[in-house]
Amino acid sequence: GTDMAGATERVAHVAECRPEICTLECGTMNFAEADYVMTNTPGTLTAMGRMMTELGVKPEIEAFDTGHLWYAKQLVSDGVLEANALVQLCMGVPWGAPDDLNTLMAMVNNIPDGWTFSAFGLGRHQMPMVAASVLAGGNVRVGLEDNLMLDRGVLAQNYQLVDRAVSLIENLGARVIGPAEVREKLGLVKRAPVGK
Repeated sequence: GTDMAGATERVAHVAECRPEICTLECGTMNFAEADYVMTNTPGTLTAMGRMMTELGVKPEIEAFDTGHLWYAKQLVSDGVLEANALVQLCMGVPWGAPDDLNTLMAMVNNIPDGWTFSAFGLGRHQMPMVAASVLAGGNVRVGLEDNLMLDRGVLAQNYQLVDRAVSLIENLGARVIGPAEVREKLGLVKRAPVGK
């Protein structure tokens, strides 16, 4: 008895559009604002994860805290998600994992072998988290969803954040890979939307 959308409704656009990757937020948490709760029950996550896997769409597990990683590992153990999981460590989102190095490393140390991870930080912590994730052996996420500013008082355009991250990654001695190599690494399959 609820007016909240169920798993089928929440995955309907994925079934229609057939993206290569889609988000699966692996837990429930209080989310920034005073009256917003991101609700993802175990049953809903299991159903959505199973639908995504059956559709051939790779879930990008978003982990906002260590308990979310714990549940993601259970989904893999139960055969809901494939063993070569992709996880995004979401750092600094109130009231999830803080964006400090100790918390990042606690999360990184809980990622199973064979998984691919990336991490992001919010606002002014976006580029420091790029460096931290690379140094921890991971990948990165940047963009306007997580940070609007290029510098103090200077609004960013998305490409500027990407350019800055690429420079930082390369200066750390790591390499940025292109779409074809990403598809191969993650085992992605490009499909046309239903009816196209």
